[in-house]
Amino acid sequence: MKEAIFQILKRNIQIVRDEGGQDLALAGPIQLPVQLNEKTVIFQWYTWLSLQGLPSDKEELLEALPNANLAFSQQSSVLVYGDFANADQALIRFHSICHTGDIFGSKRCDCGFQLQQSLNMLVDNGSGALFYLANHEGRGIGLFSKSLAYLLQEQGFDTVEANEQLGFEDDHRSYEEAIRVLKTFRAKPVSLITNNPKKITSLREAGMIVDRAVPLWGDVSDYNEKYLQTKIEKSGHMKGLETVAF
Repeated sequence: MKEAIFQILKRNIQIVRDEGGQDLALAGPIQLPVQLNEKTVIFQWYTWLSLQGLPSDKEELLEALPNANLAFSQQSSVLVYGDFANADQALIRFHSICHTGDIFGSKRCDCGFQLQQSLNMLVDNGSGALFYLANHEGRGIGLFSKSLAYLLQEQGFDTVEANEQLGFEDDHRSYEEAIRVLKTFRAKPVSLITNNPKKITSLREAGMIVDRAVPLWGDVSDYNEKYLQTKIEKSGHMKGLETVAF
């Protein structure tokens, strides 16, 4: 790779170190114009890569990428809006990838609605970040397993029961990498857009201060009403509509 190209890329890659753990490579920022309703909003986009089996030296990493087969694994990313590092009130959203809801607009869940609404909330707030977590499909069981769970749901099982019938726990997701990336952007408290108290617990256990939980309910239909109720009754999701301050 030519030296000039190396220098451009090296300036925009940060190695997030983890003593005794797995380093991450964080690339960005990249200006990403996003269509939200009738307007185009400019976000700063970053992606990150777990460096398991890859070098932590930037030049060695860039040389290794063509043979790393990254298309066969999943990488997560984050959209940052406004002065995220310094704003007094910053919203964040940990959004788990949902192939059916986010891409196809499926009404079996509320994920597509939550994705778009979260982005609008960040812009309305003036600053924030949406972490798009690519290894979270089906609450961490993967897309193929999620499709099998859907087949079971069509036979009357709820979303938790279907995962358990396939031999999975209700929720396999980890937020550890996302929190490490979050810490590179912001040290101040954050307000978390979520109905899921497990996300709040994960942030607090990692040393982040969460000052508010902002609920996100909506887009309820005949197709997802049972799914949403199951998340409250079996997965412990908060059912209130009011922001909770801590």
